[in-house]
Amino acid sequence: MTPTVSASGLSLRYGGTRALDDVSLRLSTGVTGLLGPNGAGKTTLLRVLATAVPADRGAFTVLGHDPGTSRGRQELRRNLGYLPQTPGFHPDFTACEFVDYVAILKEHTDRAARHREVRRVLDEAGLGDVRGRRIRKLSGGMRQRVALAAALVGDPAFLVLDEPTVGLDPEQRMRFRELIARAGEGRTVLLSTHQTEDVAMLCHRVVVLAEGTVRFDGTPAELTARAAERVWSSAERDPGAKAGWRTGLGTFRNVGDPPAGADLLEPTLEDGYLLTLDGADTEVTA
Repeated sequence: MTPTVSASGLSLRYGGTRALDDVSLRLSTGVTGLLGPNGAGKTTLLRVLATAVPADRGAFTVLGHDPGTSRGRQELRRNLGYLPQTPGFHPDFTACEFVDYVAILKEHTDRAARHREVRRVLDEAGLGDVRGRRIRKLSGGMRQRVALAAALVGDPAFLVLDEPTVGLDPEQRMRFRELIARAGEGRTVLLSTHQTEDVAMLCHRVVVLAEGTVRFDGTPAELTARAAERVWSSAERDPGAKAGWRTGLGTFRNVGDPPAGADLLEPTLEDGYLLTLDGADTEVTA
């Protein structure tokens, strides 16, 4: 299968900080999760792929378009939907006015066709009934839907989502997952998140980034398998565990190298993620 996105050797520094270090990846149709701790370089990678900031070294293409050329960058942006970590809403805009404004920026110049497209994406995001409501009066979940609707304008082949479920309550997160899952049908979605459950429920593939480098690239099942026979239960926190926390049952769940005879537990994707970050400040205590 020809990848939608092909990146090789992407590197970027901010002063003395190494944000990306020789990052290579290939993305195809479906939802790929991007996991990593704070400061891992996730947002920087998304900004590079969204052509918001250029890399110092390396190259990438989206649908064969090279952003290193003016024409390639223009074509790439026409096929791109980007939901940044902090969408720049104007609070006095209605949901419809904001998405219409984004459609104008995306060069949808025919007024009638543009308004049909705005209504389509608002309906797709479940906002048809509130399209005339001002953004400042919408809940956090509704505002994130407005931002997603704006990203979907023009039916982009590549959708970049930076922490779209942060700050949402469980019901809002569930509804937003439904939208992301539908968006991933027939297009390529790169989803940056701290929520391992989002990845487990939505993604066919996961990339783990830490200190600007790719630590893992594979399926969620393969990431979970990294913790096989390395998760155990105990009455007290095991001091030899790489991570450990008290559960609701009052026992401790430990991750690392179990002692002989330990009561082994089924691993989760989060367990595999923590072990992948071993050595990158991942100790968890409670």
